[in-house]
Amino acid sequence: MEQGRPRPALRTAALAALLCGVAMAGPCAWAQAGAACRPGGTVEETNACAVRDYQAADTAIAVLYGDVMRALAAHERPQLRQEHSAWQRERVQRCKQATRATEQRPEGPRLYHECLTAETQARRQGLMRWLSADSPAKP
Repeated sequence: MEQGRPRPALRTAALAALLCGVAMAGPCAWAQAGAACRPGGTVEETNACAVRDYQAADTAIAVLYGDVMRALAAHERPQLRQEHSAWQRERVQRCKQATRATEQRPEGPRLYHECLTAETQARRQGLMRWLSADSPAKP
């Protein structure tokens, strides 16, 4: 915590701004998915839906990450940057390992992207803790 700055008040205001910003990012991400997605359709169409859902989750987490970075003090940012980069690498490794047995099957891309989506949505909690009183940057 920087001395002389009321961090909890800043973090509360930042949290309110984040919730509005992330909520608005959703429709933009959905529009990028294209018309190939059709739930319950062919394997290709359901694969496209999984890609679309992952893109939406990834866009939302990228927006949240940027907002959290801006809300943190300069000395806290390198630790978050390092943590987030490690999480990105681990997310891909976990999903590749989890879906290795199905990667050659037609539904393989759907299963891989569903895994990425779940991992990405779970990351939200990890980012939000940086704005809380029990931030990982605190000694």
